[in-house]
Amino acid sequence: MSISFEGRVAIVTGAGVGLGRSHALGLAARGAKVVVNDLGVATDGTGQSSEAARSVVAEIEAAGGEAMAHGANVTDAAQVQDMVDQAIDKWGKVDILVCNAGILRDKTFSKMTLEDFELVVKVHLMGSVIPTKALWEHFKANEYGRIVYTTSASGLYGNFGQSNYGAAKAGVVGLMNVLTQEGAKYNIKANILAPTAATRMTEGLLPQQVLELLKPETITPGLLTLLHEDAPSRMILGAGGGVFAETRIYETEGVAFGDDELDADAIAARMDEIRSEAGQQIMPGAFAQTRKYAQMAAKKRGIELPEK
Repeated sequence: MSISFEGRVAIVTGAGVGLGRSHALGLAARGAKVVVNDLGVATDGTGQSSEAARSVVAEIEAAGGEAMAHGANVTDAAQVQDMVDQAIDKWGKVDILVCNAGILRDKTFSKMTLEDFELVVKVHLMGSVIPTKALWEHFKANEYGRIVYTTSASGLYGNFGQSNYGAAKAGVVGLMNVLTQEGAKYNIKANILAPTAATRMTEGLLPQQVLELLKPETITPGLLTLLHEDAPSRMILGAGGGVFAETRIYETEGVAFGDDELDADAIAARMDEIRSEAGQQIMPGAFAQTRKYAQMAAKKRGIELPEK
């Protein structure tokens, strides 16, 4: 196996069942020591049990690997720090973080309470931020870190009845975009997995025949490619049923308007040009967009800007 995690230590959140369990087993099978984190809640976030996490640890140990269970609530900074500290005490370091924990409280926006909205955002978004924050300085000091956040087609493309979930899952994309820049000089790489899987969250939403195709085990190999030594960074990898694709955020070439034509009616009249895919490009960062707009605006007005 060319991709190996021998000597690496990984934390996988929400690893008691479904995708998280598959990820933990996949990392362990290739040599990683794994912290199996799971609060043991139902899909809506209620209840609590450590049984699932301990069961995954037992599976890993039975196969000859090393693992430990921890029931930290990913939204509780003190509990997450305790998990990180225990992993470092046991194995000396942490190299890999997989943020997979999540809950669902689906309703139309009209019927959704603010409590349900806030809780889902807290678990998915802050539940990714808090473990990352607990490990960030450790990764920097070791000049090594591999992070994968979990988004969803609901966050990338939208899905009826999931405004809370979609907002949270879009949020981790923004987090990843920034941390790839801030972590680059420390050899910290961050990526996104966008899975479509048969899990507790999708039961009842998809036909059984489709669920059979979308087993978590068909997705985990893609996750492993985002975590190894030579992994890419700032990639959104879609995965499901053994199918893998990259999601990219493009910006069209755009249209520049002069001061005398800067008018809402003029913009509306040229909307087809503004939305044209010809010449679209990926922005490497926020200031790349700023530079592009400034250069186009200056050219339209006959102004020469300095190169930097």
